[in-house]
Amino acid sequence: MLIVDILAAGAGAPQNKFGFMEALEQGGFIAYATVIILGIMSFGSFYILFTKWFEQSKILRQFGVIRTSFWRAPTLREGAAKLDKNSAWRQLVDDGLAAEDQHAKMTDSLEAHDWLHGSLARSEASINARLAGGLPFLATVGATSPFIGLFGTVVGIYRALIAIGLAGSASIDKVAGPVGEALIMTALGLLVAVPAVLAYNYLQARNKRIAELLTGFSNDVLANITSKGAVKPVLAAPAKTVAAPAKPAAAPLKS
Repeated sequence: MLIVDILAAGAGAPQNKFGFMEALEQGGFIAYATVIILGIMSFGSFYILFTKWFEQSKILRQFGVIRTSFWRAPTLREGAAKLDKNSAWRQLVDDGLAAEDQHAKMTDSLEAHDWLHGSLARSEASINARLAGGLPFLATVGATSPFIGLFGTVVGIYRALIAIGLAGSASIDKVAGPVGEALIMTALGLLVAVPAVLAYNYLQARNKRIAELLTGFSNDVLANITSKGAVKPVLAAPAKTVAAPAKPAAAPLKS
């Protein structure tokens, strides 16, 4: 008998009419459009975050080869062969060597130096521009998504006021749906904006670190070319393994 009463009470419980999907259905086209736009922005932000993170990590990982094997090569051409063909560091070296091949066309030594410096600077700028790709989208999402969510909020409040005016009283069943829709849009706007801003600042900081490494490497390549290979950065000597001290021989046993 008790089980029958519990089942009857559960069957007669009121259904929730103020969930997320119910709020979207009440909001109509504007609510769905706002959620779709914010969803596209969120997907694009995370896509740029992961792709750029992998790209930056690859460049930073390749920088270790510069210290271990590149500058230990006799010439830049031999050292460039040890680098990945599509790496940023290989691009700088190849552009520097290409500018060196045109060195004979320069009649003045100062003009030749400026040509080499300008060629490396252009190569460095193109790499930095490629690394910065996608970051304006993150900045745009971080700046505009709260206002897109606010637009949905304003529409929801407007619909709540219309429901109050038609009903003649501010009963909870008349305004709960539109107000809930408004709060959802505000939360979605912030949920999209905050990760985009954090991703932008994080990737921008890593790009600045890479730009510093590229500038230093570019200067080293320029110095090496203009000095005909005489000038190279100081490399740390490889760590030497210290042999363990020999154990003293055991004393002979007395008979």
